[in-house]
Amino acid sequence: MTSGAGRGAVFFDRDGVLNVDTGYLYDPADFVWVEGAPEAIAAAKAAGLLVVVATNQSGVARGYYEESHVHALHAFMNDDLTARGLPRIDAFYHCPYNDVGSVDIYVRPDHPDRKPNPGMLLRAIADHGLDPMRCVMIGDKESDVEAGFRAGMRALRFEGGKLDALTRRALAELLDSSAAAS
Repeated sequence: MTSGAGRGAVFFDRDGVLNVDTGYLYDPADFVWVEGAPEAIAAAKAAGLLVVVATNQSGVARGYYEESHVHALHAFMNDDLTARGLPRIDAFYHCPYNDVGSVDIYVRPDHPDRKPNPGMLLRAIADHGLDPMRCVMIGDKESDVEAGFRAGMRALRFEGGKLDALTRRALAELLDSSAAAS
């Protein structure tokens, strides 16, 4: 897709970026937003961009929880944003596959959706008519950043602090480059 042909989006990894990473999170009772995460989502939406979550969830393959738990947690996140009077996340993509695990149907070495592979991001681009040149991936691991680059978009590593500060910087760069390309 050529620049300007589609919409823009901010892609966020989930654990360690939007929520505090407690290790294999699936229970809403254990969910805690990272400082500035709800505000980061609101800033992206205010800039006219879609907000997409792309998250590896190897806990499914490992048998720690089921895919239904992943969906329930994502619904909880959006319900919590609504309760705060903030915009909702537009789309969630998750990869339950891993190269090791106890649930055979989810044990798939090098699955195309498992970051650093860009499968989830590429599906979101296709599903939502996105222009990768108008997108940015924000993650806390090198695999998140690599997936973003492999999908043809900018990518930034979140190393802690307030997520909204990094997101606002990313939005400024993204919107400046989009304006320059017009």
